[in-house]
Amino acid sequence: MKTKNIEMTRIWLIFGIAVIVLNACVPAKKLVYLQKEDELKNRKSIPTDSILRSHKLDIQEYRIQPQDILSISFETLSDENDAFDFLGKLAAQGRTAGNVATGAAASGIVVNLEGEIEFAVLGKIKVAGLTLFEAQDSIKAAASKFIPDVIVRVRMLNFRFTILGEVNGEKTVTSVTTRLTMMEAIGQAGGFAELADRSRVKVIRQNNNNAEIFYVNLLNEDYLESPYYYVQQNDVLIVPPLKQRTFKRYFTSNLGIITTTLSFAFLIYSLSTR
Repeated sequence: MKTKNIEMTRIWLIFGIAVIVLNACVPAKKLVYLQKEDELKNRKSIPTDSILRSHKLDIQEYRIQPQDILSISFETLSDENDAFDFLGKLAAQGRTAGNVATGAAASGIVVNLEGEIEFAVLGKIKVAGLTLFEAQDSIKAAASKFIPDVIVRVRMLNFRFTILGEVNGEKTVTSVTTRLTMMEAIGQAGGFAELADRSRVKVIRQNNNNAEIFYVNLLNEDYLESPYYYVQQNDVLIVPPLKQRTFKRYFTSNLGIITTTLSFAFLIYSLSTR
């Protein structure tokens, strides 16, 4: 009878450890980006070198906001001194090689709280709410009154986002492009950590004086058509951990405690049944 009880105790001990280990495993469906059901069911049946399906992207051009920093440059092919005098008033750097004058290339021009930028000659120009190309056209229209063949180029210098949580490097990233997807943003931060929950990425987005909060699921292929596919200025991305993270992090210490406790309980039980 005692031998039978001992064997049953050992079986339950092994079973308990097996359950703990299995619960700590993370299935592939929680790790693979942009999944589709047919791919998960039978991957071997998926044809190669073929277009399986297509998605229409909800492309949204970034629109300038107050306190954005813009690099605005002016160029002209004209050799007239008047042209260079005009461009020199717009650009602190003045005349450069190739008949080009560049303004705010280094420090940039800050969009004020009213959404305007201001030049000594052109005056105030409203740019908030415009795309970079629309702002470029608006500034060119103002400058063309003085120099007909002027070319204007507008770039954004402080398009940035912050990523926190289960990634391989929490940081604030300044991007050179304003059309950046969530996955590209996470890639720039070093990628997800091993036990990141890709199905519940939290995003905090500034919209005027409001902070909007929403979640995105990067495991679902249909996310490609989401209006939240692209990152916006000052977005904060918070990546939560999977539930297995805490267990795996403390697995060795927890297993030692569990094993010691069960061994002690087994010893007490054995002694009490003699």
